[in-house]
This record gives sequence, C-alpha cells and structure tokens, in this order.
Amino acid sequence: MYETLHQIIAAIWILSEVLLNRLVRSSQSDKTRADKQSLRFIWITIMIALPLAHILSRQFHVLPISSSPVIVQAGLIMIVVGMIYRFIAIYTLGRFFTVDVAIRSDHRIVRKGMYRFMRHPSYLGSLLSFLGNGFALNSWVGLVIGFVPVLLTFLYRMKVEEELLVNNFGQEYIDYKKDTWKLIPFVY
Repeated sequence: MYETLHQIIAAIWILSEVLLNRLVRSSQSDKTRADKQSLRFIWITIMIALPLAHILSRQFHVLPISSSPVIVQAGLIMIVVGMIYRFIAIYTLGRFFTVDVAIRSDHRIVRKGMYRFMRHPSYLGSLLSFLGNGFALNSWVGLVIGFVPVLLTFLYRMKVEEELLVNNFGQEYIDYKKDTWKLIPFVY
C-alpha cells in the first residue's frame, strides 16, 4: 500500500519539478544570468541519485531505518510538506523566481514571508522532500544515496546564487545575509 502511495507522490513531485523547469526560466531580457551549470548539475545528480536510491533500497533489504511503518508514513508526509513549503517560497518570490540563477531587470531582494528569516526556503522545501523520500524508502542506503549528493549539489547552487546576488546588490545583500539564516533558522 505504502509503496503505491510513494510512487504516486513521487510522480507528482517529479512532474511538478519538471513543469517548473520548463515554465519558469529566465529570459533573454533578464539583466544577469549566471547559472554556472548548477541547474544541470542538480538535474544530473537527481536523475542518478533518486533511481539508484530506489533500486538499492529495494534490491538490498539491509539496513532498514525501522521495522515500523511509521517511518515510511513520516517520509511520505515529509515529501508532501517539502513540496508545499517549496511552492509557498516560490509564490512568495513571485516573478523573481527562476529555476536558473538569474537577476531580473527590476529585481529586488524579497524580505517578506519566510524570506524574512532565511535566504533559501525553496531549497529547504526540496531538501525536505528528498530527505522524506529516503525515509519513505525505509533504508539507510536509500536515504544516504538519495539525499547526500543532492544536498551537496544544492549547497553549490546556493553558493552560485549568493555570489550573483552580492555582485548585483552589494552591501544590501550582504546586510540581508547578516540578518537571515542560509537554510535552516537558528541552525545554518
């Protein structure tokens, strides 16, 4: 039962990201585009890590996280909560959100909603979904393979994005960085 639900949730999750990738890109009229291949790295990492995590966790029933179905249920909930959180962050950014790293011609730093406290809530939402996926697999192997490479790729992406923002907004963004957490409030 949970495996089918996991497949449905994962399909919706992946489809939503593919649609975002197709619909919300920067345009030629945008002021600065400086993705440095980070979007490509993210997609390649995801396309390798997720299937590999699923295959290895199903093939090798070793190192389960728990014998209780509660861990799988919690993982499925984390995927959905992460998706919702990501889309709230994207909605909050509005037209300034692009899947590739870019600065719009009238771009400004958004300091409302969750952006009052952290600089990368949409990445936090995505990472929560990847972490939840690992728990839904109920496999330490699946959790590590499906989460750690994606986390490292996202950290690279955040570095690229913040360099661009500092280059374009200077002291204003540096001050914003001082007033906010990078990814997780009160932690990092």
